Amino acid sequence: MDQEVDRTLTLLWRRVLGTPQGSRGPKQRFSVDEVIAAGIAVADEEGLPAFSMRKVADRLGLKLMSIYTYVPSRDELIGLMVDEVMGEPGLPAHEGGWRERLVVVAQQMWDEFHRHPWLLQVEQSRPWIGPNGSDRWEWQLSAIEGAGFTDLEMDHVITVIGDFTSASARADVNARRTAQQSGISDADWWAVNAPVLERLMPPDAYPISGRVGTVAGQEYNAVRDPERSFRFGLDRILDGLEQLLSSRPRPQS
Repeated sequence: MDQEVDRTLTLLWRRVLGTPQGSRGPKQRFSVDEVIAAGIAVADEEGLPAFSMRKVADRLGLKLMSIYTYVPSRDELIGLMVDEVMGEPGLPAHEGGWRERLVVVAQQMWDEFHRHPWLLQVEQSRPWIGPNGSDRWEWQLSAIEGAGFTDLEMDHVITVIGDFTSASARADVNARRTAQQSGISDADWWAVNAPVLERLMPPDAYPISGRVGTVAGQEYNAVRDPERSFRFGLDRILDGLEQLLSSRPRPQS
């Protein structure tokens, strides 16, 4: 049985294929690009749990059902939004060795998650293959082209860097959100609760964690520092990849 081409795919590549025509009725007041921009603005302000097609329609001054003549569903709109923000920063020319390049790859994703924290709330079982995502994937792979990894390893490298960066960014975004919503910093929280914790957790009962926690707390002035942990972890991943490459025999000249 013949299957129809995925609707999201045709919308993602609308600048190549042409924007699909809406249903019959009055001429559309906005472009699909404007609808996507409105969706991004709503998600930036409220996050994905509160995101709805009605809120996007309200932002544009449209009736709810009118928004579906541009994009058929909430999930499809989110897919379009994800690909759109991937094209925001541009793709700089690679410089330096493969380690330096992968740091730039990770930094770009880290910055993107902080510009648009709702990206960390997106659930997808199948990737949205759009033009910006495709360009980025090619750019990410080109950062390690010729470094000595096999093609399968290249896929693993970018996946590991992406998964680690998203997990680290989620910890940082959540920590900032907690401080903002509670109105109290980690340092202030600790100042209030430390006397109670010191009675519940005497130093002789937790000698190692007490020592490490004291050093970390004094250094971070907080419970933890997700960005510093991100830098540390990224360096260790790169060390491991470097060890993998150095363990292989050099090709005969």
